[in-house]
Order: sequence, then C-alpha cells, then structure tokens
Amino acid sequence: MTPEQVESGIAARLRAAGCVYAEEEAALLRQAAAEADDPTALERLVADRVAGLPLETLLGWAELDGLRVRVEPGVFVPRRRTAYLVRLAAADLRPGAVAVDLCCGSGAVGAALAARVPGAEVHAADLDPAAVACARRNLPADRVHQGDLYAALPPDLRGRVDVLAVNAPYVPTDAIALMPPEARLHEPAVALDGGADGLEVQRRVAARAPSWLAPGGLLLIETSHEQGPGTAALMTAAGLDARVQADPELGATVATGRAPGRRTERRNGSDG
Repeated sequence: MTPEQVESGIAARLRAAGCVYAEEEAALLRQAAAEADDPTALERLVADRVAGLPLETLLGWAELDGLRVRVEPGVFVPRRRTAYLVRLAAADLRPGAVAVDLCCGSGAVGAALAARVPGAEVHAADLDPAAVACARRNLPADRVHQGDLYAALPPDLRGRVDVLAVNAPYVPTDAIALMPPEARLHEPAVALDGGADGLEVQRRVAARAPSWLAPGGLLLIETSHEQGPGTAALMTAAGLDARVQADPELGATVATGRAPGRRTERRNGSDG
C-alpha cells in the first residue's frame, strides 16, 4: 500500500469519527508517526484520535499565531482564535516593556508575544502545576510562575506591567457539558469553567488589574461574543477605559481595558 493510500484510509477513519479536517489531520499524524520511528506509532495515534483525544496533544504541539508551541496531556490546548488576543497585545507592546500571560496554560500566548516582540520581558503564570511545567518548556523557566492569578507573580512586577494578556476560563459551568468531548473530557476543568455566569475568574482578574498595570498599561481578556459586554463592564468597574473588539474571521472577541496615566518612555528608544 502506498503512503497516499495509507493516508487516505486514515482520513476515512477520522472523517467517520467526526473530524472535520480529516485529510489534514491524517497527514499530520502520519508525519508524527514517521518521526517517532516506531512501526506501531501510527495505529496508536489514529486510534487515540478516533477515541477523541485532542490532535494537538497527540502531536505534542499546537500552532498559535504561526508559532509552534509544545502541548502536553492534561493541559489546555490553544485555540486558533487566540491569535487575535496575541495580535492586539503585541500591537501595544514594545521591546523592553513588561508583558504577562496570566492563566497561561501551555504559555502559548506568552511565547507568541515573545516571538512577535523580541526584547520584551514576558512572564507567564498559572495555578495548574501541569500547565506551569508545560509553559516552562515554551518560555524561559524562571519567567513562568505558579499560583492563583496575581499571587503567582513576582512582587516587583506590581505597577510595572505594560500588557496583561489573559485567556481565563469563561465557559459557564452549565455549558461545559455542551462542549466537544475532546475539550470537556481531556482538558482540565480549571481551564474551562468560568463559574455560573462564565465571568467568575475574569471578575477577579479585572478587579486587581489596576494595581499591577503600569500607567497607561493595557489589560486584554479573551471572551465570547455574548459575554463581551459583561467582561468590559468588569474592566470599567475597576477604573479602566474599556472596549470590546472582535475578529469575525477567527470568531474571536477580546475586551481591552486601558489604565489611566501616561506611558513612560523606555531607554531602548521605544515607548513601553
């Protein structure tokens, strides 16, 4: 059987299991098996994918904003739509400025920001030890911190964060049962469950953001189209100048909140 025939057969199995991009996934799985140099790897990978395991977990990586980031079992898989959060955050970031990827999961947002803005001081933090371990493979280990939201961050960052990018869980608790099985069965609940209204974690993030942001600093929170106004209202209540932005092509919604004050000039010649 030719490689093309093998791939076609794999695609048929994946399609029958409900995989929308069966042909692309078949090619990626075949490549991953070839790199593993294990004759049993391909069948094992295909069987696991048919059983519902996330493709990115099986491959060991996910792509975000054109960057491959490492993904490990039990860690939240970056979504394609989060590239919009990265783009908005990077547009406000300069070399020498401080960025924080809060609720970082694999650290994908932080890694993508570091790639887009070389010279930025990028930190990341998460409560989940598995996520922190994974993020330390995508970012400098000493800049990935473990703890509950801001409690994880080094105290000397207080009042110095120019860009605070957050992909906190925002799925209402009752809606988790409606999520695709690959998410609700194979990703940690702590990375999905946003409480009764989906805003529980965002509420805590917004309330304390002003004390961590530098003057003129920007808070960005990924949210949903339906929840966007609620997310922005949390920022307004915290004293930030809030707005909701969207990218229909990616199906992405991000609320942003600007801290009062004037941004200071960094000595590298850029505004931070």
